[in-house]
Formats: sequence, structure tokens, C-alpha cells
Amino acid sequence: MAKYLLLKHYRGAPAAVNDVPMDRWTPEEVTAHLKYMDDFAKRLERDGEYVGGVALSPEGTFVRYDGEGRPPVTDGPFAETKDLIAGWMVIDVDSYERAVELAGELSAAPGAGGRPIHEWLELRPFLADHADTTE
Repeated sequence: MAKYLLLKHYRGAPAAVNDVPMDRWTPEEVTAHLKYMDDFAKRLERDGEYVGGVALSPEGTFVRYDGEGRPPVTDGPFAETKDLIAGWMVIDVDSYERAVELAGELSAAPGAGGRPIHEWLELRPFLADHADTTE
């Protein structure tokens, strides 16, 4: 088994087929999208392939160490930056091919008009599991 991170981007990934930003969706479209995501996660959990996941707020702050005895340095929030991660999901699957299959399925979550978004998801193997992806 190998773990993969699926990253959903609000911005920063190539444009989706149904590229209407979520803030322009109706409440019903948002509800349908969230239900699809929840049902997807529950199915993976039942099948033993779900590790965790969460939607993220668009607000955030960069933080870094600034030396011994000094408070951390912060910069932000950066909601207007080019890349904005909407959420993430960690899966634990038998193969890279299975990870790609699940990412493709998740990409079809409904968006505006109830049509599949066909968004690009970033699929990243955990570093410790990276060797498993080339076998």
C-alpha cells in the first residue's frame, strides 16, 4: 500500500472543463458538490483506502522561524495569491494506477449547473512511499 495526497486547487492548477468558481455556484450546487465529496470519502473509508481529508479556508498565513529567542515571522493572509489550495485528501492504495483512477473519479465532482467539474487534481505520493510508485 502507498499513500498519496490529492490536492484540490481553487487557483493555480490548469483550468477545469466546468470552470465556474465555487463562489458563483448556487447553494444547491455547493450542497451537491459537498455531498459527492462526502460520499466519495465514505466509500473509500469503507474500502480501506481513505486516510483523511478536509476542505480549507481561503485565508492563510505564511510562518517561518526567525532565530533563537525571537517570535516567528508571519506574512499574509494571501487569499489573492496565484495558487490557492481548496482542500486535500490522503488515500492509501495498492498502486499508482489506483491513485490515478481515484483522482480521476474525484475530478468529476459536480459543479455549476450540476455538471462535472473535470478539475485537475494534484496527485503526490508520500516521500516514504515514493519508491512504490515506480514498480
